Amino acid sequence: MFSKETYVRRRAELKRLVGQGVVLLFGNNEAPYNYPANAYSPMRQDSSFLYYFGQHRDGLVGVIDIDNDEEWLFGNDIDVEDIVWMGFTPSVSDLAAQVGITHTAPMGNLSTLVHNALASKRTIHFLPPYRHDTMIQLMDLTGIYPSMQRQSASVTLIKAVVKMRSTKERQEIEAIENACEVGYAMHTTAMKLVKPGITENYIGGKIDGIARMMASGTSFSTIFTQHGEIMHGCPSETTLEEDRLALCDAGCELDDYCSDHTRTIPVSGHFTQRQQEIYSIVEDCHDYVLDIAKPGITYMDVHFAVCRLMAGRLKELGLMCGDIDAAVEAGAHALFLPHGLGHMMGMDVHDMEGLGQTYVGYDDETRPNHEQFGTNCLRMGRRLQEGFVVTDEPGIYFIPQLIDEWRAKGHCKEFICYDKVEDYKDFGGIRIEDDVLITRSGCRFLGKNRIPYHPKDIEMFKEKYEE
Repeated sequence: MFSKETYVRRRAELKRLVGQGVVLLFGNNEAPYNYPANAYSPMRQDSSFLYYFGQHRDGLVGVIDIDNDEEWLFGNDIDVEDIVWMGFTPSVSDLAAQVGITHTAPMGNLSTLVHNALASKRTIHFLPPYRHDTMIQLMDLTGIYPSMQRQSASVTLIKAVVKMRSTKERQEIEAIENACEVGYAMHTTAMKLVKPGITENYIGGKIDGIARMMASGTSFSTIFTQHGEIMHGCPSETTLEEDRLALCDAGCELDDYCSDHTRTIPVSGHFTQRQQEIYSIVEDCHDYVLDIAKPGITYMDVHFAVCRLMAGRLKELGLMCGDIDAAVEAGAHALFLPHGLGHMMGMDVHDMEGLGQTYVGYDDETRPNHEQFGTNCLRMGRRLQEGFVVTDEPGIYFIPQLIDEWRAKGHCKEFICYDKVEDYKDFGGIRIEDDVLITRSGCRFLGKNRIPYHPKDIEMFKEKYEE
């Protein structure tokens, strides 16, 4: 939790941006695993509630009555029976005072406030809900059915929250840097453990354990697989093989902020020539972002600049052909890079994505392209501003089923050398990812310690550990 003044200032700015009406910000409740008393643990608070109200306790709703200049925290105090099992929890009024709020009431009183506001034809602002218990609560309060709630959510509030949360304060950047340090420990542990004969699950479990030991846990389900061509390959009982590459995409959550990194490691400890050739392309694309990402340029332009670099290098290897600009315009590169260059990151690993990607990763100026394969997965395209935190995660993947489908259809055959690509169907995939802060004149990686990613650095790191 930050200082009380932080939350007071944030709520004041939100009131200014929204302008009028009543803002409802729902905290999360415990989520039952398989029966009510056995909940997923630890509980994860809603990020926007945390941003403005700072409290992690379940069963809270924050209200900002802009018209009457009042701020409320609604929730029920914990009774002694719960204290026996869960320990002491401060009262709702004490929690409110910690973040500069003077008005509190039991949860049952929230319906009176909302019903009175609706009767007075005042606007009720809420964000798109993503949990079903919140949807039911919102329906009870407003009469809006869950199926209609996302389209009924306040665009004014969404845009205000996105505007504020997109630009990270200094204390937020420090929190992300701290999370990146745990990410360093997670990824370097994976590098040390990668060797033939060990299972993906073993390494995935070690990574998750570090996140639980040093932070609040992982910021998303850990991806660890020697089948790097699978974008979200979960660890399995598969045993690592000598000639494969292991892809590790993992991060932690610490003090409400996330890290997100990806590294690709040769199981043998050394890259083969073919692996090195593909890896060097991804490495250069990853580093190219540092040269061109800065305030004023759209991340969509950065994405396509990286795609052109990648396509040109693939052409040099004989995997692509023809005019590079025309190839990228046709989406031919997406056979190898079927996702976007990156996404916003902060309190959520895909920061604010639940508010709607057209508001978070795009804006009135820059619109997503939902039609073209690959480009439709570009989560971040808007113009960069100082204080944004985005991921830089190019990759090259050889997905056998996708290759077969495109070849059968003759898709982009004037740009793709399918006979040559056929030889790479057993290759897997490579991704390199870091978290990038947009600065006043450019950008920089976040994290005090750089997880090795240059091929020689990875090989030297593993050699040093194995000694």
